[in-house]
Amino acid sequence: MTSWVPDACTLPTAERPLRVAEFDELLSAGVTGSVRVDARHLRLMLRPDRVADAADLAARESSCCSFFDFRLDGTVLDVRVPDSYVGVLDGLAARLP
Repeated sequence: MTSWVPDACTLPTAERPLRVAEFDELLSAGVTGSVRVDARHLRLMLRPDRVADAADLAARESSCCSFFDFRLDGTVLDVRVPDSYVGVLDGLAARLP
């Protein structure tokens, strides 16, 4: 379930399944569309009522996985990673319904 979570993540191991579940819920109920812009960039279109949830989750995720670059612009959440973390972005994208 969390095999795509990198060793660089500083979130305690016991909390990782909970965070993955938060992402799963946001991806399934809060995302209306997605575009894989390139290997290092995933763009998520959010439901307007889920923007605050996405912002909160992105902020918390950035605190434990500093390699993520989350940028929120209105209802669009851009997620970028460095080359060495493309596999993590692949794992996140694979969780989209």
